[in-house]
Amino acid sequence: MVFSNNDEGLINKKLPKELLLRIFSFLDIVTLCRCAQISKAWNILALDGSNWQRIDLFNFQTDVEGRVVENISKRCGGFLRKLSLRGCIGVGDSSLKTFAQNCRNIEHLNLNGCTKITDSTCYSLSRFCSKLKHLDLTSCVSITNSSLKGISEGCRNLEYLNLSWCDQVTKDGIEALVRGCHSLRALLLRGCTQLEDEALRHIQNYCHELVSLNLQSCSRITDEGVVQICRGCPRLQALCLSGCSNLTDASLTALALNCPRLQILEAARCSHLTDAGFTLLARNCHDLEKMDLEECILITDSTLIQLSIHCPKLQALSLSHCELITDDGILHLSNSSCGHERLRVLELDNCLLVTDVALEHLEHCRGLERLELYDCQQVTRAGIKRMRAQLPNVKVHAYFAPVTPPTAVGGNGPRLCRCCVVL
Repeated sequence: MVFSNNDEGLINKKLPKELLLRIFSFLDIVTLCRCAQISKAWNILALDGSNWQRIDLFNFQTDVEGRVVENISKRCGGFLRKLSLRGCIGVGDSSLKTFAQNCRNIEHLNLNGCTKITDSTCYSLSRFCSKLKHLDLTSCVSITNSSLKGISEGCRNLEYLNLSWCDQVTKDGIEALVRGCHSLRALLLRGCTQLEDEALRHIQNYCHELVSLNLQSCSRITDEGVVQICRGCPRLQALCLSGCSNLTDASLTALALNCPRLQILEAARCSHLTDAGFTLLARNCHDLEKMDLEECILITDSTLIQLSIHCPKLQALSLSHCELITDDGILHLSNSSCGHERLRVLELDNCLLVTDVALEHLEHCRGLERLELYDCQQVTRAGIKRMRAQLPNVKVHAYFAPVTPPTAVGGNGPRLCRCCVVL
């Protein structure tokens, strides 16, 4: 027999342990646990630490408590390189201290949504996990500046740090962090609402390798801070400024003059930005691939013309609530090289001047995969149907006003409710 409850099964006799371990290394957690129940030999093989270098417990988040993490750390020891505890709200500081002591080679740790943890966990990581490169602390709301000081002192190889919605973090914490972690390439600070321009000045001074920065909803940030970042981080490729409502074209000018490698810009709800700023940006940042300009209410077709001319790599563009955009702007976008070859996603929600004519232009965008048209009141079902005849693979999300079906006498028949449709 190839498989047997007896440890003398043929597969165990014919294949050396090293090869069996190699086979087991391709199995996921659930399969490894099942294999561990086959026989004593397979139990040893399945639970060998070398098979547990990468563990993701997200699918088991409701069942994971501290003792589970402690047992895993004891089993894996120095083999474990990557662990995701995303959403495991039952895990706290004590179990993560045990984890840090046992798994000192950990490089990638995701604690997103582990709301029980405090600064104590970061002290443990600082003390025992010097090889840590990637750390996600999203929504760990008890984290304070003290955590960042500890990380700075003990985790100097850190390249990625996500502090989104850690709203106790201030400029002092950012200063402590960047003084020790000069290798940071990605820093996500969404919802860190206490941050001001001075925090960005510290990043400018120490994080010259930074390629990705997220400042979404950091509403105290002004042009001065963005200018400092652009001057100190010329390798920047992705920048999120959505919800930074104080920004003006001065920020776009700084990006255009200092960050030519920029690929992603998210500037939703930055309502003071104009065509002038985006014109300069397009003329200098030719690698742009994704732009979120939702509620940049001052931009017109002029911005689309410049993007069409200068940004041939553009793949995703959101213009939702940009109510000055017309069919003519869509015409230029559709006829450009990015329209013909690259454009995959276009969001036009609440663009009130866009009509079925724009959909005719978009028929030239052969790679288009998704089109958003909610509240485009001049777009009709017939127009969408004609476009989809030319682009059968595109998903169109649209919103239509109530319909009153005819009745035998008069027009007071029952009304259909409003509907959002995917066509």
